[in-house]
Amino acid sequence: MECFRFSLRSLLLFLALVAVEGSGDDRSTRSSPTMVGSLHAYHHVASGFAARLTQQELEAMSDMPGFLSAIPDQTYTVLTTHTPEFLGMNVAQGRRNYTSKFGAGVIIGVIDTGIFPDHPSFNDDGMPPPPAKWKGRCDFNGTSCNNKLIGARTLVAALSSQNGTRVPPVDDFGHGTHTASTAAGAAVLGANVLGQAVGVAAGMAPLAHIAMYKVCRGGCNGSDILAGIDAAVGDGCDVISMSLGGPSMPFHQDPLAIGTFGAMEKGVFVSVAAGNSGPVDSSLLNDAPWMLTVAAGTMDRSIRSTVQLGNGAYFHGETLYQPGDSPSVSYPLVYAGVSGKPLAELCGNGSLEGFDVKGKIVLCEFQRNISVITQGEEVLSGGGVGMILMNQFAIGYNTLAQAHVLPASSVDYYAGDAIRSYINSTANPVARISFEGTVLGTTPAPSIVFFSSRGPSLQAPGVLKPDITGPGVNVLAAWPFQVGVPSGPILVPKPSFNIISGTSMSTPHLAGIAAAIKSKHPDWSPAAIKSAMMTTADITDRSGHPMLDEQYATASFFATGAGHINPAKAAEPGLVYDISPDDYLGYLCSMYTSQEVSVIARRPINCSTVTVIDDGLLNYPSITVKIPETWNSTTPIVVQRKVKNVGEVPSVYYAAIDQPDGIAIVDVYPRVLEFTEANQEKSFSVVVSPGDGGARVVQGALRWVSEMHTVRSPISFMLP
Repeated sequence: MECFRFSLRSLLLFLALVAVEGSGDDRSTRSSPTMVGSLHAYHHVASGFAARLTQQELEAMSDMPGFLSAIPDQTYTVLTTHTPEFLGMNVAQGRRNYTSKFGAGVIIGVIDTGIFPDHPSFNDDGMPPPPAKWKGRCDFNGTSCNNKLIGARTLVAALSSQNGTRVPPVDDFGHGTHTASTAAGAAVLGANVLGQAVGVAAGMAPLAHIAMYKVCRGGCNGSDILAGIDAAVGDGCDVISMSLGGPSMPFHQDPLAIGTFGAMEKGVFVSVAAGNSGPVDSSLLNDAPWMLTVAAGTMDRSIRSTVQLGNGAYFHGETLYQPGDSPSVSYPLVYAGVSGKPLAELCGNGSLEGFDVKGKIVLCEFQRNISVITQGEEVLSGGGVGMILMNQFAIGYNTLAQAHVLPASSVDYYAGDAIRSYINSTANPVARISFEGTVLGTTPAPSIVFFSSRGPSLQAPGVLKPDITGPGVNVLAAWPFQVGVPSGPILVPKPSFNIISGTSMSTPHLAGIAAAIKSKHPDWSPAAIKSAMMTTADITDRSGHPMLDEQYATASFFATGAGHINPAKAAEPGLVYDISPDDYLGYLCSMYTSQEVSVIARRPINCSTVTVIDDGLLNYPSITVKIPETWNSTTPIVVQRKVKNVGEVPSVYYAAIDQPDGIAIVDVYPRVLEFTEANQEKSFSVVVSPGDGGARVVQGALRWVSEMHTVRSPISFMLP
């Protein structure tokens, strides 16, 4: 069979999606999901089931009426006290019962590693019961679930009990607890990690309900993730947060794309992570247009440690481990890379054996695949007294606050290069590390972090991805375990929190903000909520300068998407670009065969009877213009869009264009949109003509400006 050219072994896990008669939730598979080897039956967002099949069983099934496709199971991976304040959200510091109504009546389903239900971030003080539509359950024993954590299920097939006993979705990793509390955690006073970032920890939607669906144990199987999405939709969730990522693949072969399409059709908003494989171009994951794909940016907070060299130069860095007393004496300084062992500069396990680091501060290089704990323990094992962890070039200026096991400072590449040059310039280099605690107001912020995956999308290059940026660096949220090495005695155990980084952290921020918008505008579609976020996003940092990337160069749209989330503006966008499920089907028919589209749609689709929509003509809040190889001035490119008035009546919007320099000239017709009714729609055309050459800047923007609102759509130009 065409889709199984790569290695197929018997008893591998396959996702079988079978088209059948019926519609909606009444659809069921022709083949019984209770057959031997079945793992999951899907009822709400996919038509089919997951099973372990031999090659012979698969071939027999493929001959059955209604069979569409079988997809090899893939393994996916999992990819706060200050962020509400940084985002301008109304959290009254110092009071548990603050006045924010964000997310009231909305249910957020978190597809992740499970949850630690006894954490105070999931306390239900002041929470009303869940809405009447809620159909979920709690697989914890006793009273672990409440009006905040209203549901908790395990969907990991490998953990399923043979006798039908429900398996509690205990979080053995911490990731799910962290993301759930970021999205909708209750307020917790005095939250901190090792005494740093002290404040009130609260989720983005503190009055929203949480339902946890555990789909990961180590890795996360696509079939289990799809089961989690299916359960969340069936249980009545309004928003889904998924900080997971796997290999990029066509949408009809991607369980996340298939499941989230079904969720979107049922009115469920889905926030997903862009991935942590940046800054490489086209490293983006989760790029279907019906998802909100979230990039990660920095905040204006540093957990500061400072390196001072013997020549008087000093460099700011970060560490969560902050000893109470900073040393007043300097120690000998050595670069691990001169030891002569391969890759010794990374300070991996055993790399410093035979190299004299006793009583010295060791300069090591940060590497994503080696834990800072491993690096610190290697320095300690040789008798080192401290560590400076320098970035490699691709990581640039970004630094992460991490729980080191010894006095340390993580510094940027340029600081690290200067420190290394100092070591090489003198016979007796020395240094000391001082610790300054939590520093607010650092700049530039927000900026795009190095690990945030970049576009353009491989699967949907005609749609600008990622969609938007949210806080994803050094985010504090709930954690099931104690963190790091305490700098003093722990007299009374306190709730544990952790500071970690990733697009996994930015994703639940946007899910919580989506819940807040849904609470205020319950009738808005997922596309309308996405549009509200994207068209009101900030394109500058807190200093008013363009957002920068990890090298402090102006970040491109393929890094930022539409910009950085602005929650207050997103709640009142003025205009929205809406997209119906049928529009997405027309878009899919421009990419795939009828059979492939049927897999995604969960029903037979004949693309010859569907109005096909080119990707550039999908009514997306951003605009992508494909520039042909041969382009003459008599043939302009026309892109059409339609906006809906969700603001004041009457209102008038005027077009303003941020022109790309050189490659093209952009105009819009009409240049004025007048609205006299609520929810009134107006169409317009963006006309792109060849420019006069010069600089090949590939991004611009269209802004619709009224007395009250600015509705901005980024325009990207795809060069041949």
